[in-house]
Amino acid sequence: MTTDSSFDGRLDRALASLRGLSVGDALGSQFFVPVNHPLLKRRELPPGSWQWTDDTEMACSVVAVLAAHHRIDQDALARSFAEHHDFDRGYGPAVGRLLRLVREGGDWRELAAALFDGRGSWGNGAAMRIAPLGAWYGDDPEQATHQAEISAYPTHQHGEAVAGAMAVAAAAALAAAPEGPPSAQALLDGVIALVPGRSAVGAGLRRARDLLDYADATTVAAVLGCGRRTAAHDTVPFALWSAARALDDYERAFWTTAQAGGDVDTTCAIVGGVLAAGRAGAPPAEWVRRTEPLPDWVPAPA
Repeated sequence: MTTDSSFDGRLDRALASLRGLSVGDALGSQFFVPVNHPLLKRRELPPGSWQWTDDTEMACSVVAVLAAHHRIDQDALARSFAEHHDFDRGYGPAVGRLLRLVREGGDWRELAAALFDGRGSWGNGAAMRIAPLGAWYGDDPEQATHQAEISAYPTHQHGEAVAGAMAVAAAAALAAAPEGPPSAQALLDGVIALVPGRSAVGAGLRRARDLLDYADATTVAAVLGCGRRTAAHDTVPFALWSAARALDDYERAFWTTAQAGGDVDTTCAIVGGVLAAGRAGAPPAEWVRRTEPLPDWVPAPA
């Protein structure tokens, strides 16, 4: 089998990944509510509908820009982030301020480069939104990492944030293989080969590969981190460890990821987006039904 490289095929994969990302994000965010903590321990769904966060909102912009330009256009992406920025979705203060200033006419290049005393942000925001891009480039994981690198810069210019985005995009591209998802080892080997080796993200991915035989996610999260510092290198290795171990079972991957704690909406968004890039990892239909619909400005399938 070969990967469908037509526009419709790419958009279909990206939208499938976006739905998986939004479910992981929206359901994961419910477990920041104290009353729902006992439900998480029992693997029970919280009541009502689930609202997604900034993870999904920014991922929607990634898909919209890909649909309009067939690649990442940084200026268009920065504009879309700024125009659709909803403060109540849970943005971090630095990126929230950056997007407000872009909306007011500021230059994203200067603003993003100036963050954190000129080091740029190494947060997990560039990684949390990027799985649909990896699905779009399911026929070319190397191009997925290149476009993910480009996509990070409008908000996250630190090397670790860029490496985190590249890693998640590579994982989603590999998961979208038409012959079905790869083995856990093959997925992480493929990602490691495509990201900068001399990075904390790369080192974390190598540790994640060494921990694939561990069944206890809490132990693995203690070693790799699970987003408590909201840094790319504290988030991406654990999320891809969790995704790799259950590429054909969205429900199992979600509960494994969520029960480790940390930045649950983001780790679950990454895992959900990677799994749903491959159709074997689609989220349960009932979970999709209970997740807030995507905004009407997201392109629809043909």
